[in-house]
Amino acid sequence: MIEHDSNTVRAVAWSEVFPWLSLVRVFRLAISLRALLLGAAGILIMATVWGIIGNICGTDSPATGWLQPFATCSWKALTEAVPDQPNETLFPSYHESNQGRLAISARRETIEPMRTSWALLSAPAWAALSQNNLPARDAAALLLCGLVGVAVWAFFGAAICRMAAVQLAADEQVGWGPALRFACQKWPSYCAAPLLPVGGVLLATIPVLVLGFIMRANFALLLGIFLWPLALVAGLFMALLLLGVLFGWPLMWATISAEGTDSFDALSRTYAYLFQRPLRYLFYVVVAGFLGWLGWLLVQNFAAGVVWMAYWAAGWGSGGEQINLIRTGGEALGGAGSFGAGAIRFWAGCVKLLAVGYLFSYFWTAAVAIYFLLRRDVDATEMDEVFLDADQSEQTFGLPKVATDQAGAPVVEDDHAPTKPSEVDVLSEPEA
Repeated sequence: MIEHDSNTVRAVAWSEVFPWLSLVRVFRLAISLRALLLGAAGILIMATVWGIIGNICGTDSPATGWLQPFATCSWKALTEAVPDQPNETLFPSYHESNQGRLAISARRETIEPMRTSWALLSAPAWAALSQNNLPARDAAALLLCGLVGVAVWAFFGAAICRMAAVQLAADEQVGWGPALRFACQKWPSYCAAPLLPVGGVLLATIPVLVLGFIMRANFALLLGIFLWPLALVAGLFMALLLLGVLFGWPLMWATISAEGTDSFDALSRTYAYLFQRPLRYLFYVVVAGFLGWLGWLLVQNFAAGVVWMAYWAAGWGSGGEQINLIRTGGEALGGAGSFGAGAIRFWAGCVKLLAVGYLFSYFWTAAVAIYFLLRRDVDATEMDEVFLDADQSEQTFGLPKVATDQAGAPVVEDDHAPTKPSEVDVLSEPEA
């Protein structure tokens, strides 16, 4: 007799019940060497150029004051986000100084990949929006910083997103060549995606700006009775555009990387997903931020442990006092000694910079994972669907050519067949 056990639960597909569990995979992808190197290179180049802009335009105003750490030394501003010794975030007595941390963070404990990376990359926009009637120098500095940020991450962030999209969806590794080629081909689309809504905001600003000039005269304020509602409509349009671009711009990178489309499709999907599923978007960001913060504690302390173990082992031979001089760059080392100590600190800084690269590799990888989740919620698209480039090295073959032999029967034409009639095999009548 057959027993029916249809009420027995044999297995639970947790990824189907809780699709956000796919965010757990982000950490493993973000700590790959390729992603870390791309993240470290991107933030170093951007911070260096920002420092140059800060030195040229000045950092003494409220709008550009946040550039001060980069203008002083971008390398130091980045690498001091990782201490020389692990567990400094767990034992406050080990803290030596809170100066010179990552530009937007006053303490190492506050660094978290999602919030820190998003706030730093959005800093020029927030600085511009927080000030009214910016001087021309400050406006030029913020504009240049914003364009530099978009241009840099339209390449490095695009490569990270492309690798993450293929790995998350198809579980295939993407090498340096395909990822960088994809970033180069789609670089204009990545750049244009966040700039198009900004252009729309500027166009909507023009009529309100003209109204503001007219309102310089007190008697012209009477026009506000009729024209200010139109200004409020323009303000609504600008607010919607800015809300989408300020909070959804990482999804634009993810869209192009996953779908292989252009900036217009990235804009359409980003605004649709953001406004149709705002609470789910917030939930996914919070979950990714928490997991990224746990990963940052691990990466930060591991990098600090690598640096400290090297200092600790060398200290047995050179002595603790000499190691402290090397770490702090004491004048007692002399000219040659100071140069050598600087080289040692440089190599230690490379390890720290690689750890800082995790903040941005995780940010871009998480953006792709969140995009897949939102696409599933809104469009009911499976999370394993991704645009794959055709391998250019593979040859494509069409149908073979068909010819007839001397008897009129169809045969497949061989490109390598001999051309002399005497050497071609033909069907013949058997001899009588």
